[in-house]
Amino acid sequence: MFSKITEQSSLHDDLDKKSVEELLIEMNEEDQKVPLAVKAAIPQITKLVEAIVPRMKKGGRIFYLGAGTSGRLGVLDASEIPPTFGMPPTFVVGLIAGGDTALRNPVEKAEDDPEKSWKELQDRGINKLDTVIGIAASGTTPYVVGALRHARENGILTASISMNPDAPVSKEADIPIEAIVGPEFVTGSTRLKSGTAQKLICNMITTTTMIKMGRVQGNKMVNMQLSNQKLVDRGTRMIVEELGLEYEQAKHLLLLHGSVKKAVDAYREER
Repeated sequence: MFSKITEQSSLHDDLDKKSVEELLIEMNEEDQKVPLAVKAAIPQITKLVEAIVPRMKKGGRIFYLGAGTSGRLGVLDASEIPPTFGMPPTFVVGLIAGGDTALRNPVEKAEDDPEKSWKELQDRGINKLDTVIGIAASGTTPYVVGALRHARENGILTASISMNPDAPVSKEADIPIEAIVGPEFVTGSTRLKSGTAQKLICNMITTTTMIKMGRVQGNKMVNMQLSNQKLVDRGTRMIVEELGLEYEQAKHLLLLHGSVKKAVDAYREER
């Protein structure tokens, strides 16, 4: 019988009788277990990214699917790709059970339909260059399991992110990623350690993919969108550092060409 570590009783009891400082110290002690659990999953994360990059270079996309906290984290990671790396929003897509309404409010029973997610993927023209990543702390969410099963049956690369060993989602994925963070501080509250681990893993997947896609130069976000003054200033300083120009000249170049990379390339072509 499948046993959920994520549902096991917290290692900390009598929380309601402890001081604020005691609670924070004990939560922090639990949180320190997360990076080590993620570290143990790096071989599988490596395998996934190495499979995604050649697909994405041919036009493939990443689809995150999840419910509740897991779904929100997938949508969050996807939404950060355009401003950070200057990629179109169609390249990394986050789908959450219950749709956008579920980002702020729970949608009753949305996660219990194993067919809904595949229909949503079909509506977006899912194909064999794409990758479907199911996120489920418990590893049992029907919305996620159904998507992975259908995608795999149709020859689409699948991966899962869960916090229980040998979870049902792992069995439906070509590349299962399991970060075993242990019981939650508040029993069963997977928005805590499980959610933190999921965020770290999503960060790792998309950041390394974007680097390998050429969206980072050195250690800098040379393709970021110039959506506010802070980012314009950051981009200007990158150009100053790279080309040795005065600040105002660098800013003019940046605004003229729209990104650090385009500005630097254009300047060098003119020299």
